[in-house]
Amino acid sequence: MIWLTSSGAATALVACNSHEPMTRPGVLVLAADAEAYLPLLSELVRQGTDLVAAPTPQAARAAYAGQAVVLGQPDLVAATLEDMPDVRWVQSTWAGITPLLALRRRDYVLTGVKDTFGPQMAEYVLGYLLARELRLLERREHQLRRDWWPAESGTLRDKTLGIMGTGSIGRDIAGLAAAFGMRVIGYSRGGAPVEGFERVFPADGLAEFLPLPDYLVSVLPDTPETFELLNEQAFQLMRGACYLVNVGRGNVIDESALAAALQRAEIGGALLDVFQQEPLPADSPLWDAPGLTVTAHMAAKSHPPDIARIFVENYNRFVAGKKLNYPIDFERGY
Repeated sequence: MIWLTSSGAATALVACNSHEPMTRPGVLVLAADAEAYLPLLSELVRQGTDLVAAPTPQAARAAYAGQAVVLGQPDLVAATLEDMPDVRWVQSTWAGITPLLALRRRDYVLTGVKDTFGPQMAEYVLGYLLARELRLLERREHQLRRDWWPAESGTLRDKTLGIMGTGSIGRDIAGLAAAFGMRVIGYSRGGAPVEGFERVFPADGLAEFLPLPDYLVSVLPDTPETFELLNEQAFQLMRGACYLVNVGRGNVIDESALAAALQRAEIGGALLDVFQQEPLPADSPLWDAPGLTVTAHMAAKSHPPDIARIFVENYNRFVAGKKLNYPIDFERGY
């Protein structure tokens, strides 16, 4: 039998069996949309797992009862983890885990999310690249002026796309770009060959890599090595018409240097979905930078059904004592 109980702001699914003691580790779901996960995880409850859903750190502290497993948003978990000493594994609901990497505590296994954000990000990136080549915003402006404007469009075919970060998200973007006839090259820490990339440049090959792309997309993680990797010197190395897209982490870009490069027309433009500070401050020079489009960290969203599928598989591996999928290396940051 399954009971649904509420205590304050936390909701629990409790597996009750009067004949057998509970042996499976309890789970605390800590996310703004925590309750959405309960029906998706009901099979675990039927197997004997107690679930508690908390939408805030305050609710999580009140509901915490020694659960060994946390499924949650990194920012909320980071605000609560020191108050949960028995946690042995945290499954992130986000691709970005920077708030947890900033903590000193590392006596637990942290796992990330893969194969769910890549298709969304690929659509976002290629959608904007197509809109730019087709000059859709310009055409709209002419339409509003009732001006018949038959200017020619560009094409993505035979353009070079440089992708910084050749993991699962980078590979999804590369695959969709190839469908439009783009030449795809990559940049990664080790420079190992990756299917779908004509060539992958290593970390020490950045100066050779940056002058090549017509479009440059960053999906790099937030690490000490990637902090403001795209800076004044990097922008000077890029083609004058190169268009920059960042859907990875905001700290990869020196935002003041980017604004200055756009003011000087050193690069062709930029599309940013992530920033060093979010929401983007009202006094940021990026708002008024020419050729820059700002979106509010919406290129890919966590969908509970996708996250729940990954979590259930990992939870069963955890119970069986097997290695978990998508572990995060605290030192590398990914």
